[in-house]
Amino acid sequence: MESTWTFNVGPIVFDGTITVMTALTVVIVFGLVFWASRKMQLKPTGKQNVLEWVVDFVAGINKDNLGSREASRFTLMSFTLFSFLLIANTIGLVTKIDGAHDVAFWKSPTANPTIDLTLAVLIIVLANTLGVQKFGFVGYLKNAFWKAPKAMLPMNILEEFTNTLSLGLRLYGNIFAGEVMLGLIAQMLHPSWFMLPVTWILGVVWIGFSFFISALQAYVFVLLSNLYISHKILAEH
Repeated sequence: MESTWTFNVGPIVFDGTITVMTALTVVIVFGLVFWASRKMQLKPTGKQNVLEWVVDFVAGINKDNLGSREASRFTLMSFTLFSFLLIANTIGLVTKIDGAHDVAFWKSPTANPTIDLTLAVLIIVLANTLGVQKFGFVGYLKNAFWKAPKAMLPMNILEEFTNTLSLGLRLYGNIFAGEVMLGLIAQMLHPSWFMLPVTWILGVVWIGFSFFISALQAYVFVLLSNLYISHKILAEH
């Protein structure tokens, strides 16, 4: 089974592969946004067009789920989250670098359940915190949990945990499975070079499909994040 390298900071053990790949993802996202936002024009072209399309895309997600009044508050958050997840999901498809004893040095950060569940927990905590800020603690409890019928209270509480697990594990399962399939396709080269054309075709097709799944999962994560936030800050929910 493939493992990752680790390092210690005092008594705390860190996953070196995931830490480095997460930092690399952040650098790539920052670099792309910085590059695309240089020399902005009133009539966008090229790279500025792409950047503005992504911003408009996530702004549309916000508006559909949070309404016009609240949507603008979360556009930057949704853009950052979508951009990070899009790069994090696809970066493991670029190449595969393994060291001795099957130690992975390159993989998607989101192919690790800890990263995905941490993001999910942050979204759920943020949603509940925003609910308390808007309605006050008592008003928040009434809006988020004490909904009719009152017998649903245990289910409403349990929903907070199931939302966290489903949000994180859905992302993890799709990205991890994609990298496993790419690894299996690459292993088809080992028995015979005769399989090279077949492997190459399968690899290209699967990478294309994986790019689609990566973008879709980034969209779904942002969509559900907005949906969970809307449940806590919009009284009609």
